[in-house]
Amino acid sequence: MNPDPNKVDWDEAASSFAGEGRHELWRRYSDRVNSALLEAWLPERGMQRLLKTDLFDEATAEGLYPLLAEFSSRVDGVDISATAVEAAARRYPELKTRQADLRDLPFEDQAFDCVVSNSTLDHFHECADIHRAVQELYRVTRPGGHLVITMDNVQNPLVWLRNHLPQPWLQELGLVPYFVGRSLTRSGLVDTLEQAGLDIIECDAVMHCPRVISVARATKIQERGDVQRQQRYLDRLQAWERLRALPSRYFTGHFIAVKARRPAQHQR
Repeated sequence: MNPDPNKVDWDEAASSFAGEGRHELWRRYSDRVNSALLEAWLPERGMQRLLKTDLFDEATAEGLYPLLAEFSSRVDGVDISATAVEAAARRYPELKTRQADLRDLPFEDQAFDCVVSNSTLDHFHECADIHRAVQELYRVTRPGGHLVITMDNVQNPLVWLRNHLPQPWLQELGLVPYFVGRSLTRSGLVDTLEQAGLDIIECDAVMHCPRVISVARATKIQERGDVQRQQRYLDRLQAWERLRALPSRYFTGHFIAVKARRPAQHQR
């Protein structure tokens, strides 16, 4: 497997985010939304081994590792960026980190009880890369094991527009400080998971606040250093998640979320 052409970009993004801390308040909100989803969807506590497919959260903020460690006695984490891997390892020495390409994972078959892949599959150049990565996730998940996957929701008009604008423009404006890749529709992701041999348990949409405006506002509030005001802002952002209960949730959520399971017995 050749190195991903975006690895250097991710090294720079991880280094920038971890060093400047400008998006700390927003990262806290992102962690809160993802943690709520995982609390609801992860299987029972007491798992032996869990894989997280992205270490950007742990490299730049508290991340999801503390929660995942409550569910599994061992948590492995991979990332294409060596910078993200090193930063996550410094923050959490007990997290088993490794630099790896999601399309060619360095793990044995059926190694994990659960895989958590939050906004990782939506950073490839081609949909074929997504399909290959999903096949790898299937391979390393034990029969009966679960997967929780989120990716950009192109059914949301704002996400669709962002994904179709020239990325140099978005990066120059500071709206997207990292590479945005291909994403699948909800039905496309479901089809891809089913074709790999996985059973779909549940689908949803999360993070319903207007993201661009919310990130900019979070940065301004963080700069003022008022802790109570920051907490109030987090609570206001959380209120947007009420839209998750509405039939229109797939038009307002920034991410689609799918919970799947590898059947205990399945003939490929």
